[in-house]
Amino acid sequence: MVKAESVAIDISLVRNLPLFRQMEPPALARLMARATSRRVGQGDAVFEQGATAVAFYLLLHGRLKVTQVTSDGQQVIVRVVHPGDLFGFARALARPDYPGTARAAVESIVIGWPMGDWDAVVENNPRLAINAMQTIGQRLDEAHTRLREMSTQEVERRVAHAVLRLAEKAGRIEGGGTRIDFPITRQDIAEMTGTTLHTVSRLLSAWETRGLVTGGRQKLTVIDADGLSRIADPDV
Repeated sequence: MVKAESVAIDISLVRNLPLFRQMEPPALARLMARATSRRVGQGDAVFEQGATAVAFYLLLHGRLKVTQVTSDGQQVIVRVVHPGDLFGFARALARPDYPGTARAAVESIVIGWPMGDWDAVVENNPRLAINAMQTIGQRLDEAHTRLREMSTQEVERRVAHAVLRLAEKAGRIEGGGTRIDFPITRQDIAEMTGTTLHTVSRLLSAWETRGLVTGGRQKLTVIDADGLSRIADPDV
């Protein structure tokens, strides 16, 4: 069940996002007039896999994990949504439903528009349309990268790549390292990299012993990014 609390939209919070930065103020005001925002509690879903796609969204604050359940019943994390990201735009993918479940990793604020507005939004806002196309392209590139890694790389390299990407996208400098700023479990990393919880636990424990990372309950801090990079790409 999706739980949400409506919150007022401060247009100044979206004006400086890269997605909207080049929009003229009147165009942005018209776009935001059609928007609604809501607060999504940690662990609650913005939408569920297979549900009819009634809206598309922008993450204003927080982090979301997007998961899919495969035909054989396995759950995988397909991406992490970061502040400023568009997500849930099934219409652009010619889908009537959401291909995954978007769940708040921490308390988050999302802005949504009716899915029926998608065509008008991209037609009337060329810059936004270009940004949306770039977003789709980036996600395809990320998907291809992950597929290539799972097809050609041993598991330690895949896990190192995943941790480095998380640190780059969601890292916060803290105490001599870069802490991933939302709750991340070893099971999450296993789902991201197509391996098992046991394997991820073994690798992270070994990396902690070597001083590459530090962990804790749903916490992960990268201490030696160069060392992880050498594991991820030993030939570079």
